[in-house]
Amino acid sequence: MSRQHRYLAPRVPSLLCGALLLPWLAPLPAQAQESTLPTIVVTGTRSEKTADDTPVRTEVVDRQEIDRTHARTLKDALENVPGVQLREIHGKSGFEVSLQGMTSDQVLVLIDGLPISASTGSTVDLSQYLLTEVDHIEVVKGASSAQYGSSAMGGVINVITRPIKAGIAGSATVDLGSYGRQNVDGDIGNTHGNFRVEGGGDQWRARVSADALDDKGFSTDPDGWARQGDAIRRQQYAGRLEWLPSKNARLWIDASTYRENDEQRYQYYAPPNYVPQRKTEDITRDRFEYGAQWKFDTGVQARLVGMTEGYESNSQEYSNDFRTANRLSNQRTEHVSLQFDLPAWNRQLWQFGGDYHMERLNQSVDNNSELLGNAERTAHELYAQNDVIFNDTWEMVVGLRGQDDSDFGSHLAPKIGVRANLPINDDWKSVWRANFGQGYRVPNLKERHYLFDHSSLGYIVLGNPDLKPESSNSFQLGGTMTWRDRLTVDANLFYNRVRDLIQTDMDNYTVTNGIAVYTYRNVARARTQGLETAVRWQATNTLDVNAAWTFTDAKDLDADTELTRRPRNIARLGFTWQALPSTEVSLRGRYQSSELVDSTTDARSPAWTTFDLVINQKLGAGFTGFVGVNNMFNKQRDFSDANDFGPVAGRFIYLGAKYSFDASR
Repeated sequence: MSRQHRYLAPRVPSLLCGALLLPWLAPLPAQAQESTLPTIVVTGTRSEKTADDTPVRTEVVDRQEIDRTHARTLKDALENVPGVQLREIHGKSGFEVSLQGMTSDQVLVLIDGLPISASTGSTVDLSQYLLTEVDHIEVVKGASSAQYGSSAMGGVINVITRPIKAGIAGSATVDLGSYGRQNVDGDIGNTHGNFRVEGGGDQWRARVSADALDDKGFSTDPDGWARQGDAIRRQQYAGRLEWLPSKNARLWIDASTYRENDEQRYQYYAPPNYVPQRKTEDITRDRFEYGAQWKFDTGVQARLVGMTEGYESNSQEYSNDFRTANRLSNQRTEHVSLQFDLPAWNRQLWQFGGDYHMERLNQSVDNNSELLGNAERTAHELYAQNDVIFNDTWEMVVGLRGQDDSDFGSHLAPKIGVRANLPINDDWKSVWRANFGQGYRVPNLKERHYLFDHSSLGYIVLGNPDLKPESSNSFQLGGTMTWRDRLTVDANLFYNRVRDLIQTDMDNYTVTNGIAVYTYRNVARARTQGLETAVRWQATNTLDVNAAWTFTDAKDLDADTELTRRPRNIARLGFTWQALPSTEVSLRGRYQSSELVDSTTDARSPAWTTFDLVINQKLGAGFTGFVGVNNMFNKQRDFSDANDFGPVAGRFIYLGAKYSFDASR
């Protein structure tokens, strides 16, 4: 980057802020508030309901918010969801999610109700799903095992893809961005583009899409070897074909492929010198989905869906350009689900279903297996649910799921939820919810079979085939109050109690030939509890304000200590202002309090705050131009402090354009 560019880049946010003040000096245009249809969600009950009518609290990131903030990955789209904590995956170029103090291993991530492969055999990397096909994202917090099985004890994130309508529609986007002084390769640090075309007739419909993101990485010292931000190239291509033989039947197939190439550069201190280290990783995920749904003359609805997915990773480690390790990983996941929804009977909506799930993991380093034993698991699951609508005010949903696992036998998980619609007067309405569910998580293949050999660094982590499943009781109690559709206040109390928590046992290790050997154990009982609050205020016809605060108290009940990496306070703030009929300005703020990093030394990662600003300008004929600044005030962690887990990337400035058309019917 030229000296002039490096001088101007940090000042761009100030110039943008000054420009934003100009519209305030002019009278606001009279603009009628747009009417919107109620949001339909499916995750809480596996059936379509409006967000207000579902007995299970569901938070939604809609397509408008994705477009408004120009989220590129699933991680980006979840950044502004209240209470969501995003953390880097240890040793990987990606991010995982924590809900209500529960770990990423305990949160199930789905695409249209079907699981997606975990990048490490245990944790889903939210950065590895691009958003061109996405319609909206649903987030359900707390135990959902009674509805979705193992790994859902902390909650469910369900990505819902766009429905294809008759006619034709599509879009294309291109944008580029800069990390300013931290760019490692010229003035451009990041380029991104996508396109989507879909449509058809009354019987046949199809969609094709492509999305590519090329991030060159960044460094606090661009002339040095190490990079704090990895160089990553992501590509995702997908196609979908649907057949509608009648108005009551639909069949579809969906195929997608994802490609990723990463490069990490860092230094290892071998006294008296720092030795350049490099790690590359090539990732492939091939996914095939299929499904069919029918509505019979009796009113019974049937839905059959399935997926098969292969996830392959080849990572190579280098020291001074000499290859020191070659790791190959191959995962296979298959899932089939059959569900029947019965017609309303005596104010009851019965639902029955079953799932088959299989996963397999193979991993080796330099042709030596990193797994102990046969890393394969199958599960057969049956579930039943009854949604009882007593009257216009009260509704109750009860469910039971039975799971038979190839390695852990049978288990039952119940749930119950109550919803009350309690109008206060003509201006105020309220919806109150109370939910209880039992969570259940089978140890993943990595925890049972992994052999993580870092003898060169003085330690080994062994899987433990004798692990017991984790289980939990989850309670959620809260309500939503709305005034004239202009003010919404939401509060939710939560309490999650976990038994047989699985983690690496750092206390009971053995030493062999100077090498410390750790393993996974059921070492703790844990409790997470807290309060989630959110407010949405339509201040004027042109200004929308959102604010949220989440308090979490997470504790290891056996050791009577605070659980690590769980901040007590997380806050969100958002402003969306229609400055002019064709100009929209959005500000999103995030705050996270300090978090305990090491319970032995009481080391803590400091609190941090970031703000993102974006301006969207309609240019007519389907074109929109946009410019944005992520992390406006350049809050970045201290990379010399191993206990600092603040934001990785500093200020990022981007601009781009989007074209969209919709001739659907």
